[in-house]
Amino acid sequence: MPVTISNSKLSAHINYIGAELFSLKSKENNQEYIWEGNPDFWGKHSPILFPIVGTLKNNSYTYNGKQFQLLRHGLARNLNFSLIYNTEKQAIFSLQSSEGTKQAFPFEFELQLTYTLFDTKLEIKYTVINNDKVDIPFSIGAHPAFALPNNFQNYALEFNQQETLTCFTLENDLISDNNFEVVLVNKILPLTYSKFEKDALIFKTLQTRAITILEKNKPLLKVVFDDFKNLGIWTKVDAPFICIEPWLGYSDTIYTTGNILEKEGIQIVKENTKYECLFSIEIL
Repeated sequence: MPVTISNSKLSAHINYIGAELFSLKSKENNQEYIWEGNPDFWGKHSPILFPIVGTLKNNSYTYNGKQFQLLRHGLARNLNFSLIYNTEKQAIFSLQSSEGTKQAFPFEFELQLTYTLFDTKLEIKYTVINNDKVDIPFSIGAHPAFALPNNFQNYALEFNQQETLTCFTLENDLISDNNFEVVLVNKILPLTYSKFEKDALIFKTLQTRAITILEKNKPLLKVVFDDFKNLGIWTKVDAPFICIEPWLGYSDTIYTTGNILEKEGIQIVKENTKYECLFSIEIL
């Protein structure tokens, strides 16, 4: 059975597999804000991306001269988490390293996901705990898909900064040299499927740290990601959802050496310490 947390305004449901959020509902009107996960389009809801974001060249990396295989977006999203704390408004899930995880990621770690409801907001905190005797390199990211039940072109994204964004494109799932500018008009990016015909919009740098989904110019929900430097925005053509993905890290570039310590966007958590970052989803 999934884990449920709730308050007077919202309810959230989280699976043990991947500690994945699969429902966030308003109690006022019973509206569902998370994508249903129809596999005809995309069978996930809001997976955790760890210990990599995106794709590695040849699905592999090297560490201390040894090669390891690690598939797109890492391993955590498909593993069973344990529930280590639960109240009416909060749930904390934990994934411990094991002999199985060490085949792909050779470190002693614990990954915790903390879900907490505050009024009309769900806060999601990631905690990477280093239980090893070496520094651990990692990337981490969110991949929430938000349901857009009406005509896709009725929706737009409002950035909290007026800026011209540099968007990088993918070449065989890797970050290429090709990029183009995305010019916001009054902070607004209208949504059209043509923007996603070549996959995600990937931003290595941006000033924005909050994005609001608008439906016919009316605010629907806001994603705030102060702790995250990178961002992906994605959908599949004709799919009724949009993913707003705060990241720390992204796919390998086409010029990668393969050494994970040299990977663009890599984070480091030092031995016997922890790294915390969080983002929130606020219903407006």
